Amino acid sequence: MKKLMITQEAGVATVLIKNPPVNILTIDLINELNAFILSLKDDRETKVVVFKSFHEAFFIAHLDLNVINGTSGGQAASIEFNHMIANIKAMKQLSIAVVDGVARGGGNEFVMACDLAYGTENSAFAQPELYINIPTGGQGAVQFARRLGKGKALQALLTGADFTAQQAETLNIITQFVLKAELDVFLAQLLSVIVGWEIRDIVMYKEIIAASIKDEAVGTELELRYFLERAREEKTQTIIAAFLKHGGQTEREAKDMQGIFVDTAAELSK
Repeated sequence: MKKLMITQEAGVATVLIKNPPVNILTIDLINELNAFILSLKDDRETKVVVFKSFHEAFFIAHLDLNVINGTSGGQAASIEFNHMIANIKAMKQLSIAVVDGVARGGGNEFVMACDLAYGTENSAFAQPELYINIPTGGQGAVQFARRLGKGKALQALLTGADFTAQQAETLNIITQFVLKAELDVFLAQLLSVIVGWEIRDIVMYKEIIAASIKDEAVGTELELRYFLERAREEKTQTIIAAFLKHGGQTEREAKDMQGIFVDTAAELSK
């Protein structure tokens, strides 16, 4: 990997995207991202992938304009970009975009492909493709339609205007606005909880949510099936027994639910 700096620790892979000068989505970067994402297919140790940028002003600028040329090579590169977006969405690991800069066009589509996305006061999000006579090519319009609704999506796509992180949170383009000064602590707390789960827990909820968005009845059926399967597991019964032992289903729950969880986990780790 020449354009990705990858570190792994305690179930978390942190991917620093470094494609000078401004993190353009060139075919080389797209190929590296696809290779890395596909390499995680059978990885059950990595539970979370956090994407960050080396650049102070840009997260990912956009797709390389040099490939938007109508040639067979350019068309192939554009298709690979589309595949990259699909590959991110298909990951069983939880994907997180940490955005402390500009993410427009393909950069914003990358952000929306991730499961969770956090933006700081330095962030900007937009889909301005129409200014160069093309539509979005990485599900930007699709995601805006699903997240913003018809009117707001049309306005955003036809104006190409920037959204701040606060606006992007309100419109469900990102998960949450977080002040840059608080970002490291926020992420550490979030990751400390998520890495405690098994990879199958992440996959389970991703599947239920995806199914529910498409069809409420299908999501309901899938959720119940998972519930009944997990209820039969010995692990479930062991955890419930420890939970009840430490005050579950008593008045302690009202004021100290987290304490019960901590005590339960401590006993189970013995």
